[in-house]
Amino acid sequence: MKKHIYIYSPSGAVRDKAAFKRGVRRLQTLGHEVEVDVDALSSHLRFAGDDATRLAAIHRAAASGADVAMISRGGYGLTRILGGIRYKALAKSVERGTQFVGISDFTALQLAVLAKTGSTTWAGPALCEGFGVGGKPDMVDGHGHAEAAVPDDIMEDCFNDMLTGQGEGTGWRQDRAAQGAESARENATVRASNATIWGGNLSMVASLLGTPYFPEIKGGILFLEDVGEHPYRVERLLTQLLHAGVLSRQKAILLGQFTEFKLSSHDKGFKMQTVIQWLRGQLKTPILTNLPYGHVATKVLLPVGAKADLVAEGRDALLFWGHPG
Repeated sequence: MKKHIYIYSPSGAVRDKAAFKRGVRRLQTLGHEVEVDVDALSSHLRFAGDDATRLAAIHRAAASGADVAMISRGGYGLTRILGGIRYKALAKSVERGTQFVGISDFTALQLAVLAKTGSTTWAGPALCEGFGVGGKPDMVDGHGHAEAAVPDDIMEDCFNDMLTGQGEGTGWRQDRAAQGAESARENATVRASNATIWGGNLSMVASLLGTPYFPEIKGGILFLEDVGEHPYRVERLLTQLLHAGVLSRQKAILLGQFTEFKLSSHDKGFKMQTVIQWLRGQLKTPILTNLPYGHVATKVLLPVGAKADLVAEGRDALLFWGHPG
């Protein structure tokens, strides 16, 4: 089904122009009409244009009438312009059918939209990291020949489900090691009903705490991921949310993928599993692991702001949101 996809850059400047072009071509190959914002490849310092330029790009995306408004990449830049966004315009765009999609720094915009309007946006791929892969041969076929990588099929299937309105949920298996077989509570059945899905990049979630752009969600399902953050930094960010009372107010916490960090001999066994076990000792809120979402190729799309039900038995988990409005 052909859809109109609008590509814009509200955060970091696009450095990998080849990945940008590959992403556009991939979406076109999938049969979609791709419209590229006039400033999508602009650059100012580390940003995709100065603050005014990126604000204008967001508002053009909202006015585009596209089926999907997708960011080109994350990086950094949205938190510094949250005060200039016309949130009612974005909410009206969502009401007219535009699905805003992104990851990483985009979490700041998603949570601000949720806090200000209650509108649903989608945590999912960005153009370059999601659809622009394949710049170098990194796979080998059955005959020993190098093949260029292609976008992950699960991610693309989930993206297509969102486009067609068929996406109703996702299921996954938790990490065996992180589940903690020594605790009966951790192995018990977990259920949460009619709970708001929210969250995203952990660093961005924590950075909004105490601001008007942080959604005050009680009884929600909070999902978190991050990239390039050592486990002790992840623990420090989680501790901030813990002490602020955010974590204890949720029905469940879903930990996604935490990637691209390096342990050292100084850690002496301190790792992500250590962080998860420590956090479980601080909370009664169920903590589930291995949600297929984050800075990884294989990721699902999640409707931030939608109501959902969660069921987990042993290692198997299912998050079901039906058809978000």
